Amino acid sequence: MSNATPQSKPDRLTVTAISAKDGVSTIERWQLASPFKTSSQAGVSGVSFAQLGQAGNTSYAVIPPHFEGGLHNAPAVQYVAFLAGEAIVTTPETGQSVTIKGGRDGLILVADTADVSSKGHDTRYPNGEETVALQIPIAGGKIPEHIVLDEEFGMNDDSS
Repeated sequence: MSNATPQSKPDRLTVTAISAKDGVSTIERWQLASPFKTSSQAGVSGVSFAQLGQAGNTSYAVIPPHFEGGLHNAPAVQYVAFLAGEAIVTTPETGQSVTIKGGRDGLILVADTADVSSKGHDTRYPNGEETVALQIPIAGGKIPEHIVLDEEFGMNDDSS
């Protein structure tokens, strides 16, 4: 017998977003506008899912332990799904930082491309193990509709 409390189905997907305002990269929490739906597809009937949109050329990255990604812009508007390991993303101009752990909560949206952010963000991988990530560019580079839940995410210790 389990002591787990049943969780209610989420209404909409919430993600950490690395975005930009006035040419400066920022870290925010976004709630995507597209609601969760219930699948009727065989094998996953009754399962909640969120449509993330059309994807571009998706890649699977294996990042070595203690890797320093350095200061950079997102190469494209893209989702990054960390499957294992850990990444720390900072935006030096705003002082924001967020730790992303691989697994269930490892999905982020990165949109601080060079055309909207002058310096970008810094990413480092502090663990002594490989970090594995899927990089999923959004076709057409269109940022999904969303509402901003927290514009100062990563300013305090509540971001990990």
